[in-house]
Amino acid sequence: MTPAEAFFSVHRGLYREGPGEAADVRWALEIAQTPAHARILDAACGPGADTVTLAEERPDAKLHAIDKTPHFVEETRMRVARFGARVNVEQGSYMALADTYDFIWCAGAVYFHGVKPVLDAWSPHLAPGGAVAFSEPAWMIDPPSDAARKFWADEYEPRSLSQVEAEIHAAGWGVLDQRWIVDEPWAAYYGPMSARLDRLEETEQAPEVIAAMSEARQEIANWQAAREEIAYSLFVVRRP
Repeated sequence: MTPAEAFFSVHRGLYREGPGEAADVRWALEIAQTPAHARILDAACGPGADTVTLAEERPDAKLHAIDKTPHFVEETRMRVARFGARVNVEQGSYMALADTYDFIWCAGAVYFHGVKPVLDAWSPHLAPGGAVAFSEPAWMIDPPSDAARKFWADEYEPRSLSQVEAEIHAAGWGVLDQRWIVDEPWAAYYGPMSARLDRLEETEQAPEVIAAMSEARQEIANWQAAREEIAYSLFVVRRP
């Protein structure tokens, strides 16, 4: 079993694959003034929690959800089946788009490629007046505590809010608004994960999965140690 397979054994079946809540999506749609008949992309949709919210909030919109992980694609398809043909889900890279959208939503995945490269890639695929909403790890407190640094130590080095905004501007985009994703939206992710770990501990015997479970437990503990500082900053941005 590969490390990736062990990781997804732990994460499989979760409603969310990252911190967030429906209120974040609703806020971004309103800030962007996304029209009723918009063409919307959920980039790196995971298991489809936000895809469902997007479809519910814009019942006349055409939605496209994309993710590189096959079982996330299947989970999203099952969750959005009730919306019919107006929601399309496919496996692929959000860096290789073919269509044009009025609103692009990306929760917690832009930082894998970098803000400017992603915005550069998406710019030709955004309709006039369209907007992008994405969440990015950022320090709420500068300098951050040692506990906050420990949480991100093995994954990513967040930046200050002003540094992220500077990268957005360097790409030629403007910020319409920003808000923090902190504490409760993270609990909405880690609570179900903790419950899944409890269930797996009763039956799981594969050493690789047990190691992945231990890493997940440590991640949750690290978040709890600095939960008031661990945050994504949600931006809504638009080209001038």
